[in-house]
Amino acid sequence: MSRTLLPPALTAAALVAAFATAPAKAADFTQAPGSTLVFATSYDGETFTGKFGGFDTKVSFDPMRPDLGTLEVTIRLAGTATGNNDRDTTLVGADFFNVAKYAQGTYSAKGFKPLGGNRYSTDGTLTLRGVSKPVTFTFLWTGGATPVLTGKATVKRLAFGVGDGDWKDTDTLPDAVAISTKVLLKPAN
Repeated sequence: MSRTLLPPALTAAALVAAFATAPAKAADFTQAPGSTLVFATSYDGETFTGKFGGFDTKVSFDPMRPDLGTLEVTIRLAGTATGNNDRDTTLVGADFFNVAKYAQGTYSAKGFKPLGGNRYSTDGTLTLRGVSKPVTFTFLWTGGATPVLTGKATVKRLAFGVGDGDWKDTDTLPDAVAISTKVLLKPAN
């Protein structure tokens, strides 16, 4: 019975190739220009939308290991705009965002749960007005060289003290506020 021996260099290369199958590494991304973060609610039954003064997003994502994903968002509250000057002044004032004391909000999440069809959810922590509470965020991940994260969440404003005083009346201003975002991403440096 004859045995064919491989040259030592080929044997070493084959072993390295066989054992060097490292798990895929998560890619890190930052927000690119053209991204949006908006909210929708109603006042006295009339729906209105608005956008925050700005936001910055960092994402770490590996589609093979979504459970290791991370999402960090910083939201600038000054400059929040709805197209109505009186409402905009009220929103940044002491009864709502109180930007003089709390200039920004944050959302932080670790671990994404697959929902099928490139859709995921994550249970993160939203901090507004110095109050931190859990908020579930669902999103669609569109991969490629410049990925896009399109997502939504519902925030209960009163849990964060947003809308003090007369604004606590949920018949006039609902507690639930719909948040939606479309984040264009680029590789992190």
